[in-house]
Amino acid sequence: IEKQQTKKSTMENLEKQLICPVCMEMFSKPVVILPCQHNLCRKCANDIFQSRGSSGIAATGGRFRCPSCRHEVVLDRHGVYGLQRNLLVENIIDIYRQQESSRLVNTKSEQKQQLMCEEHEEEKINIYCLSCQTPTCSMCKVFGQHKDCDVAPLSSVYTRQKTELSDGIAILVASNDHVQGVISQMEALCCAVEENGQRQTEQLVSHFGSLVAILDERKQELVGLITKEQDEKLKHVRCLIREHSDHLEAAVTLVESAIQAIEEPHMPLFIQVGKTNELQLVAALTSLPGASNIERPELGYESMAHFIIDTDEVADLLRNIDFCPGVDDDEDEEPDEVGEESELDSRC
Repeated sequence: IEKQQTKKSTMENLEKQLICPVCMEMFSKPVVILPCQHNLCRKCANDIFQSRGSSGIAATGGRFRCPSCRHEVVLDRHGVYGLQRNLLVENIIDIYRQQESSRLVNTKSEQKQQLMCEEHEEEKINIYCLSCQTPTCSMCKVFGQHKDCDVAPLSSVYTRQKTELSDGIAILVASNDHVQGVISQMEALCCAVEENGQRQTEQLVSHFGSLVAILDERKQELVGLITKEQDEKLKHVRCLIREHSDHLEAAVTLVESAIQAIEEPHMPLFIQVGKTNELQLVAALTSLPGASNIERPELGYESMAHFIIDTDEVADLLRNIDFCPGVDDDEDEEPDEVGEESELDSRC
């Protein structure tokens, strides 16, 4: 009777840890774990969420308070279905139900039959040999192979082992809850790392975009200076070409006229035309500059070598752009529940 009462008390204590605070029944699958580490049946969590929905909460997200600690739970766009399942609790429930079913079967089996000693067939196994670590009967202690061994009542050994096992289960459950909490914190840390990395990447891209804009603006200014001088030089040279071309055309025309006059066979006409051509030729020769006096651009006029920039130093600066050491983002400094997350955020 004492053994049964102890076993029943142990199972009841374990069962209390598996009761949903909303429906007051054993958790039904799936079991969801809240950010505050308390557990609810998904159906119960959905009922709580739906009961708050009438106050204007969107169907794709919202919030409600944990019925155990009143911690406010913020849901994402998936609602209750975005909460993480607590597979650990579900596995414990399965094990508990299997153990309870096995206990009921064993209880019925014990009621139908008692284990009998193999050496003394008429004796029930009712003691436990501490030396040999095996159950046995009283006759084995008195006359059999365990007469020189230390023994204890089977019920007391059974109760002690059951208690130790139950305590071990309770410790394991508590440890698993702690591990689950650490995992949740690490998942939150991962989200923070991703957000900080994305934000810093955007800032870096923005800074480099500003540098590219400055370089492009300065490039346009310097290209404009080159283009301006190029156009001025081309305009001047082409003006000289047109001027000398006009003189050349006039001289060619005068030469052709003089040649025609020379070919005139009639002397009176030759003298009359030749006199005019002679005057025109003398005037042209007087107005035309000599070969050494023709206006032309100075030596090296075509050179544009003075438009040279030295980008080596700037290129080295750009290649050596790096992150500033020891600079913290003050706007990101917020108290965190996880020490590692706070340290990482400060670095980001």
